[in-house]
Amino acid sequence: MILRGSSGRRRRRPSLPTPGTLKQLPSEVTALVGVAFLVAVGFGVVAPAIAPFAEQFGVSNAAASAVISAFALARLITAPFVGRLANSVGERLLLGIGIAIVAVSSALAGLSQQYWQLLLLRGFGGVGSIMFSVAAASLLYRVTPPDRRGQAQGVYQGGFLLGGVFGPALGVVASWSLRAPFFLYAATLAAAGTWALRSLRSSELAARAPAAAAAVSVSEALRRPQYRVALGATLATQWSVIGVRTALVPLFVVGPLALAAAWNYAAFFVVSVVSGALLLPIGRRADSGHRLSVVAAGLIAAGGGLLVLALVPALGGVLLAMVLLGISAAALSVAPGAIVGDVVGARGGTVVALFQMTGDLGAVAGPVVAGWVADRHGFGPAFALAAAVVVLPLALVAAAGPDRGGNAARPRDVTADA
Repeated sequence: MILRGSSGRRRRRPSLPTPGTLKQLPSEVTALVGVAFLVAVGFGVVAPAIAPFAEQFGVSNAAASAVISAFALARLITAPFVGRLANSVGERLLLGIGIAIVAVSSALAGLSQQYWQLLLLRGFGGVGSIMFSVAAASLLYRVTPPDRRGQAQGVYQGGFLLGGVFGPALGVVASWSLRAPFFLYAATLAAAGTWALRSLRSSELAARAPAAAAAVSVSEALRRPQYRVALGATLATQWSVIGVRTALVPLFVVGPLALAAAWNYAAFFVVSVVSGALLLPIGRRADSGHRLSVVAAGLIAAGGGLLVLALVPALGGVLLAMVLLGISAAALSVAPGAIVGDVVGARGGTVVALFQMTGDLGAVAGPVVAGWVADRHGFGPAFALAAAVVVLPLALVAAAGPDRGGNAARPRDVTADA
């Protein structure tokens, strides 16, 4: 089967067959799905252990949550420089370097003897993380046809979520030592970097930097209301759906609910399973011209899930909330990214970096604010505040008007909807 990249070059899909939707997508997408899976396996192990490990140094909920925020803060600060690097050196090299940095910093974090060491090393890992995520997103947007961007986002995020299913299953290593997840994460990252460099080695698109003439400026992108929706959605998602869930739910489960730590992994497992089951259907829905409605549904589901955590402080409430947050995670990991792909077309760079930065701003503020509220007023108000934050972007969705067939959009049409 012959596929065309965004440059118009004819490329053959590799002889190795790929299942389902991947058969209809460029081979680079298959490679990125494998990378995403390996990265997520390790993250699924380490994520529930980060805050409890930090608490072993005798710090508050807010300080423990700050370890998660430090990672996102480093991403936020370095994103503008990484966006330009993606345009100049190419995504493949940047992706490999970024994964290597996260792997080394994770292994060293597992050896931390003091809180400040853990905080610093997690921050350093954030620098590598933004390199990886901007490079991967830019390449994904560049090689995927507009009418399949939602599905490409779905299978790519599916790699993360499938890894997220396997990761918590390996989380039993935390019962032996809370340091062990950091070392296992480093090992899966090393495997991901090796896979990326090898599987993308024969790709001409991945090996070279994109043409400068294809660039879309940040100011052009910001004039498009759909792009503003994507920014608002990723801010809310990273603040509440990812940040608050990752930072506070583990503390909530083992603290006020007095449940075994294994229930944290069960909760994360539920989110992964629900999201994984819905990613491709939601991706097809987004590609059929319903990008904005998918965003709206995701925001509403997230608000509902966080309110359940606030109002039903019991195991049943946690599990129901995880189902709703799983629905939200699927919708908000597909549609906003597809919208950004409509804007950037063949070249990501700074427009993609701004999208990542906006999400990282939420990931920095969300856990810290929620931890501060939990310390002073309890977990219920902290979850309620997160619910309020996540529904705010619905105003941007309403202002953008009805869906206009996002998969047909072209990157230089940014003034048409201004």
